[in-house]
Amino acid sequence: MKNFTGFLAQAAVACFAFSGTAGAQDVIAKNYGAAASRIIAEATSAQSASGAWNRLAELTDKYPGRLSGSANLESALRWAEGEMKKDGLANVRIEKVMVPHWVRGAESAAIVGPYPAPLVIATLGGSVGGNVEAEVLVVKSFEELDKRAGDAKGKIVLFNVAFDEKAEPLSVYKVVTGVRGTGASRAAAHGAVGALVRSVGPVGHRTPHTGGMRYDEKLPKIPAAAVSAEDSDKLQRMQDRGDKAIVRLSLGAQMLPDAESGNVIAEIKGREKPDEVVLISGHIDSWDIAAGAMDDGGGCVAMWEALRVLKRLNLTPRRTIRLVLFTNEENGTRGGTTYRDTHKDQLSKHVLAMESDDGVLPIEGYDFAGTPKARDTIAQIVKLLAPVGGTILNDGFNGADITPMVTAAKIPAMSPDVDMKRYFYLHHTPADTVDKVDANEMARMTAAMATIAYVVADLPEALDRAP
Repeated sequence: MKNFTGFLAQAAVACFAFSGTAGAQDVIAKNYGAAASRIIAEATSAQSASGAWNRLAELTDKYPGRLSGSANLESALRWAEGEMKKDGLANVRIEKVMVPHWVRGAESAAIVGPYPAPLVIATLGGSVGGNVEAEVLVVKSFEELDKRAGDAKGKIVLFNVAFDEKAEPLSVYKVVTGVRGTGASRAAAHGAVGALVRSVGPVGHRTPHTGGMRYDEKLPKIPAAAVSAEDSDKLQRMQDRGDKAIVRLSLGAQMLPDAESGNVIAEIKGREKPDEVVLISGHIDSWDIAAGAMDDGGGCVAMWEALRVLKRLNLTPRRTIRLVLFTNEENGTRGGTTYRDTHKDQLSKHVLAMESDDGVLPIEGYDFAGTPKARDTIAQIVKLLAPVGGTILNDGFNGADITPMVTAAKIPAMSPDVDMKRYFYLHHTPADTVDKVDANEMARMTAAMATIAYVVADLPEALDRAP
């Protein structure tokens, strides 16, 4: 395990220095500065940090590849439920969710001519299976594909769209996942027989990145897979030299009937207003080729540990803090939509929804969506978090699972804003293992989420929300 001593000393000094400078007008600091310091100290203690990291290791070592419909996901749900009960959390339960059940099957790809060589691929989630052998047409955009529409018929189209490492990671991700999501149907519209997409992430030791895709139901469904960045560039070079690469693509994927799964829920019940809820969350499912430590086991365990920290400190807020480990974020978001529908009559009592799904990485600030009045309150709370990271408050939030309820009931929403430089090397790949997660960074995330959840849940008045 890692050495926590230096970090703990720095955190303690920062907590002391910060708590002593609270302005008279800063009501949050006056009322909650001491509690925040206690929470941060406990969450970042060596015992708490190592305990949380070991729990993540247990989850990902025992139950990797937690894709919806898989035995490993269902075992992970039962394991989490049992551990939460051992932790003494309240109202622990699994709420039923029906999820899509896609299975990868065997997969392979190779250049069979003119210069034979294997390719490293990962079938895209939702793809049909099939066996195709055809010449590859490499394009760098949908626009280039449309211009070369006449060349695409009977070909395997490769979208060689690079991940710009110099740009803001989430912005780049949204662009390249648009190609991943609809590329197969765009190629099929021009008569292509298969589709390859350059892995969505930086060049990373020939590691393939899987991810979701969707078909236009009006067009033929052709096999689709991600190919490693290095192999994508090789195929580009071959085309540029005038070599016609012939590729054999064999995918065994299939979609099975929906399967039963669930959201795992646990709570610290509020002492005065238990029907009002501050929701904290992550998603427990992962892609089948990944152990899912960064995406999103670490987020789940950090949020889970937040409840355990508050329980150890005997900090019971006015309102209930509810932990939800959502199912099926990766290929359907059924966990989020089912929670919205199941709890539709209680959503007006949800005071704040938070989600951590960008990796347990250094905190640069926080993203918040809500009214200006609520934002002012959150801004004061965020000031308490200087010991564990940035205190910048941005507009908006990132969280696929909480979006359905937030949109339906105008719930204030929040997510940590982290340094994602390392994230896209790992997520949706076999490299997303627990050794990539730093225990100190996860401890800081726990401290931040526990502090925000506790203060918001304990405020005399609920956060302001739009009518």
